[in-house]
Amino acid sequence: MKGMVFTAFLEMVEEKFSLQIADSIIEASKLPSGGAYTSLGTYSHEEIISLVVQLAEQTGIPVPDLVREFGEYLFNQLAGGHPQFVNVNKDAFDFLNNVDKYIHVEVRKLYPGAELPAFSYESPSPNVLIMTYRSLRPFADLAEGLIIGSIRHFGENITIERTDLENHDGTASQFTMTKQEMA
Repeated sequence: MKGMVFTAFLEMVEEKFSLQIADSIIEASKLPSGGAYTSLGTYSHEEIISLVVQLAEQTGIPVPDLVREFGEYLFNQLAGGHPQFVNVNKDAFDFLNNVDKYIHVEVRKLYPGAELPAFSYESPSPNVLIMTYRSLRPFADLAEGLIIGSIRHFGENITIERTDLENHDGTASQFTMTKQEMA
């Protein structure tokens, strides 16, 4: 997993909790890397899982909630750092349908060999988007947070229904998003 994910996670922990909490979860996790990440480095995804588990233990916030919150944070980092990938879209559905075309293409340019999740899409009606996430890593909660972040960014009223697929281990989930009619 790319170091920029780790550095963004630790930034979120510092901003939302404290520098002391960030230092504490690094120390408690006993990480092979020692918790020293560079944005261009590559690290085991198990390290970020250890960090999130430690954060959950220290804050009392469940792991899935923390990972979703990180996904929202990560989306905001993306939107702020690379607005050209977000602002070319008219709404959240447009953005989400183009994740592989915009974001993943650029990630592969910057980080050759990056193992990215795969998405497939269905749109049974103009107000419904079904997005299926598949990955070697158990980060469906992160994908959900990124989706929530994109919906908030575009200021839309969209409900999300998540169905975990296969082993229910977070490596495959289907997100059914429905635009709500404005009253």
